[in-house]
Amino acid sequence: MRIGLGMAALGRPGYINLSRDTHLPSRTVEGMQSQANAVMDELFGRAAAASGDGEKNVPWLDCARSYGLSEKFVGEYLRSRNVSPDEVYVSSKWGYTYVADWNVELDDGEPHEVKDHSLPNFLKQVEETRELVGSYLKLYQVHSATMESGILTNTGVHEALHKCRQEHGWKLGLSVSGTNQDDIIRKAMAITVGEPPVRLFDSVQCTYNVLEQKPGTALLEAREAGMDVIIKEGLAN
Repeated sequence: MRIGLGMAALGRPGYINLSRDTHLPSRTVEGMQSQANAVMDELFGRAAAASGDGEKNVPWLDCARSYGLSEKFVGEYLRSRNVSPDEVYVSSKWGYTYVADWNVELDDGEPHEVKDHSLPNFLKQVEETRELVGSYLKLYQVHSATMESGILTNTGVHEALHKCRQEHGWKLGLSVSGTNQDDIIRKAMAITVGEPPVRLFDSVQCTYNVLEQKPGTALLEAREAGMDVIIKEGLAN
C-alpha cells in the first residue's frame, strides 16, 4: 500500500474553503507555490525517514489539469530539488479544464472547471501535462469518468490513449464518480485496444470509504484482473 499526496487544494486557491485563511494566509500564485513546496518538503522528509532495510519509500504526488497550477508547482519543485524520475511517483489526470483564472470565489453558477472528455481536449491537455511533468509522470488518468461523459465509448480517444502509452511508457487509468462507480469500473475493464487486444486501463481510482461501500466488489474484480486500485476520499466525501 502507498499513500499519495493529492495536489488539488495546493494547486488552486479556491478548491476547499474550510479554514483556508488559517492554513493558506496568502493565496497568490507565489504564496500557494511556497505552501505547496513546504508540504512537498514534508512529504519527501517523511518518505526518507520511513525508508530502511533496503526498501525505499517513494513519494507519490497526484496532479490534474484542473488542479490549477499543480503540475507546474510539482514539476518546478522536483527540478529545483534535483529529484530524479526514479525517486518520485507522479500521476496526473486530464478531462477537466480549470477556468477560474485564480479567483477564490466566482459569481453564483460560474464553474471553476469545465469537463470535456473529447479527443481534441485530450490531445491538448496531454501536451500540457507532458511539458510540465512529462519526464516524471508514471500514470495518466481520465478525470471523473462517467457513462454520460462519453469516454467509455469513444474509440478515437481510446486509440489516442493507447498511442500515448506506447510513446511515453505511462500507465493509463481512470478515476470514477457518481452513484454507479461499480458499473463504470466493469465497463472500463472490458475496453480493449490494439491487435492482439490488450486492456486499455491499467488502474482505477474510486471513492471508497465507510459511507460508500457499493463499489467494493467491482474494485476486487479489478484488482484480481491485474489493475491497480487507488482509493480517493478514503475518509468520506
